[in-house]
Amino acid sequence: MTDHAPADLLIRAAAVHTLVPGEPPRRAIAVTGDRITALSPTSDGLDALIGPATEVVDAPASTVLPAFDDTHTHLVMAAQSVHGVPVHRARDLAGFLELIRERAARTPAGEWIHTTVNWQEVLLDEQRMPTTEELDGATADHPVLVRRGAYNMVLNSAALRLAGITEATEAPSGGVIERDGHGRLTGRLVNRAVELVERVLPRPTRAERIDGLRAASAAYAATGIGTVRDCLVPVEDLGVLDAARAEGALAVRVRALVSGFAARTPDQVDALLDRMDEWRADGRDDDRLRLWGVKFGIDGGFEAGALEEPYQGQPCYHGRLLWEPADLLAAVDRVVGRGWRVGVHAWGDRGLRVLLDVFEQVLKLRPGLPPGTLVVEHGGLARPAQRARAIALGIPVTVQHPLLHDGALAQQRAWGEERTAALFPLRAWLDEGALLTGGSDFPVGPYGAMVSVWGMTTRGTTAGVVGPEHAIERSEAVALHTVNAARLTGESAVRGSLRPGAFADLTVWPLDPMACPADALRTLLPVRTVVSGRTVHIA
Repeated sequence: MTDHAPADLLIRAAAVHTLVPGEPPRRAIAVTGDRITALSPTSDGLDALIGPATEVVDAPASTVLPAFDDTHTHLVMAAQSVHGVPVHRARDLAGFLELIRERAARTPAGEWIHTTVNWQEVLLDEQRMPTTEELDGATADHPVLVRRGAYNMVLNSAALRLAGITEATEAPSGGVIERDGHGRLTGRLVNRAVELVERVLPRPTRAERIDGLRAASAAYAATGIGTVRDCLVPVEDLGVLDAARAEGALAVRVRALVSGFAARTPDQVDALLDRMDEWRADGRDDDRLRLWGVKFGIDGGFEAGALEEPYQGQPCYHGRLLWEPADLLAAVDRVVGRGWRVGVHAWGDRGLRVLLDVFEQVLKLRPGLPPGTLVVEHGGLARPAQRARAIALGIPVTVQHPLLHDGALAQQRAWGEERTAALFPLRAWLDEGALLTGGSDFPVGPYGAMVSVWGMTTRGTTAGVVGPEHAIERSEAVALHTVNAARLTGESAVRGSLRPGAFADLTVWPLDPMACPADALRTLLPVRTVVSGRTVHIA
């Protein structure tokens, strides 16, 4: 050890789980610069690396793991929501509306009021969205945008006027402007209809956006997340991410998928790719921020996922396909033809079947595509035949138990208990040989390393335990967020496990997540998160 330079950080712990196959837990780990220098099976085995400037962390009861990846989340959306009205704290509509009323009281008239996005109406006592009339009662002096997730909004009358939405407005293709039984607007917009509002929203300043990214990325790091794969980045926001990186505002690594949802024609896809190619030509990728590829969606979510069999109580409704297969094939082929990767949202079994048809044709047109070029995002209701096809085609799948956790009640209403319980069949996927990675799909589900591990190993949800036969072991759940995640992003050589020469991306936990009681996992948070050798969170 005396041949090594002094470490910048040395941690002595009860266990250091390296996740290197066949390697037993270590007791000490040393970091110099942005890399892991050494590990030791004894707590004092690296003491020779202690120098005058070494930070020594004695944590004899703690456990060290790699930092976790969230391989399907929405950091940019979290950043935009940081300063929104915190309606996710409300338990009923009265409380929900009171929070908006309180914000209106200290907001100048005419300014937009928007909410946080990480809430579910089924978790309110009334189990429904607020109406335009109710929002008008909270404030008539401000346009109000209530947003749930990426594809659901409710507007008050002032916001509807600013968006130019009237009783005569027709919904865009792939969108819904909801009306009641009398044909009157409810204020709710779904899927592509939200674009009618997004185009008139005032844009926050770059400084405000960077501040949001600083706060949101720090919040991810506080749960043990060291890398996020943001699956819905507007191409215009790449510059904001770049500026945030330059200011040191990103507490986590970012792998960005540019949103392709608004690119419906070949010319629009090409225009999007031209802007991405500018990023590539400028050499902006580094280990902190990388442009990963493009995100599309084949179907909707809880209320619109495309199914082979009809929705519960709706014998003529099978959900929605958002693309004609031939059009999606052309779009995906254009993207991979430029050397980018593609992730496609598929939630229902019909959506997944059609997507695999598209992917299979792309692979025939483009033999020799690098592994991981085509990715299924979610693959929620994956039937045995579809799983077999995806595995045979070599298609990785990102799964998100927190999405199921928060959405189980809403999904049961639409699909029934049996199909909801069949979502994310992780045990079968892994037994059959799939490459799976773990994520949250925040804001639909909560982000956090151990809340995800808890969910995948217990199948606990807001509707109780669903599909317990699909639960997996803790070591497998941890691997989905670490070893497997690094395989997905092509970074196994430098991330995903703890070994000399790898990036110093690690987490320190007060309990051993591999052995602590299951109930403790759900709320377990790290006492320290380190990314690239820099402590980005300390409790």
